[in-house]
Amino acid sequence: MKTIIITGGSGFIGCNAVPHFLKLGWRVINLDVQRPLALDQINYWKKCDLMDLTQLMPILREEKPDFVLHLAARAECDENTTVESGYQVNTQGTRNLAEAIQECGTVERLIVTSSQFVCGPGYYPKHDQDYRPATVYGQSKAITEEITRKAGLKCAWTVVRPTNIWGPWHQRYLDEFWRIAAKGWYVHPGGKPVVRCYGYVGNIVDYFERILAKDESKVNKKTFYLSDPEDDIYHWANAFCKALNGKSALKIPRPVLAALGLIGDGIGKLQNKPFYINSSRYKSMTSDYRLPERLTETYSILGRPSISLEQGVSETIQWLEQETQLKPSSSRSNPISSGSTVSDSVDEATIENA
Repeated sequence: MKTIIITGGSGFIGCNAVPHFLKLGWRVINLDVQRPLALDQINYWKKCDLMDLTQLMPILREEKPDFVLHLAARAECDENTTVESGYQVNTQGTRNLAEAIQECGTVERLIVTSSQFVCGPGYYPKHDQDYRPATVYGQSKAITEEITRKAGLKCAWTVVRPTNIWGPWHQRYLDEFWRIAAKGWYVHPGGKPVVRCYGYVGNIVDYFERILAKDESKVNKKTFYLSDPEDDIYHWANAFCKALNGKSALKIPRPVLAALGLIGDGIGKLQNKPFYINSSRYKSMTSDYRLPERLTETYSILGRPSISLEQGVSETIQWLEQETQLKPSSSRSNPISSGSTVSDSVDEATIENA
């Protein structure tokens, strides 16, 4: 029986990865400082702070993992801090994990989760170490990658850069998109399509499995972007609007939406919290973020995503019904037409929870 340790397995992607590997018959251990969002996964959780080597090293020695999936990170964007003061868990946490893996000696494969935000929107990296982060979070992930490269690891390692990931257990989408869509309040920018790369979380954890199963020569010391194929984000947003309230997403001319964003800025200041539409959200909703050549490289080695947009929306709606207070409208229609696949899905920007 294979043993996999998942750092940060209590969060969004982790709560999808844990049951995925359990279904393979593997022994799964989630190392996290927080209890799992999915309470039925509590038996696979061990409380551990990656910043404390005295906690981390004995666990790896005892559990003797074959694989490590490193998801633990601070994932939200905070531009009022620095990497050193606000994102040490991303950098020093990765450094500690690498040291513990070296000391443990049983690990065959390591996957380190980075982010597409090691380069800001509109910048296409020329090679894997060509970084141009636009946020402090992105800076921390670029450093995470360099720590991995320089750690002198004896095991095979792979860096993955998920794009914007959606699906069950995503807390930000629950509050910032799905609740809004369920009320029929979501509006989409008119005009030309906004092209993005978004990924259903089920496809992302499937890619983790593929990397661990792939011949070492194909994945060792490699960097892969993980995503569904790029497309107009309206397809994704409209699928959820139909599923949640039975109506198509309303398109609004961009000048009108920009004005609403300015009004939202004012409301946000009065409420002391971001309004659901503001200038930052408007900019995000109207900006392309494309990675065609890098995704072609991923698909050529790891294959294309296997879960369709229709299935991903259906599974997410089921989670919303079971785990949250959000109930889709009884009049909702089929979320997308038959034949649509995940290659038709992307969405407005958010930060994935690694």
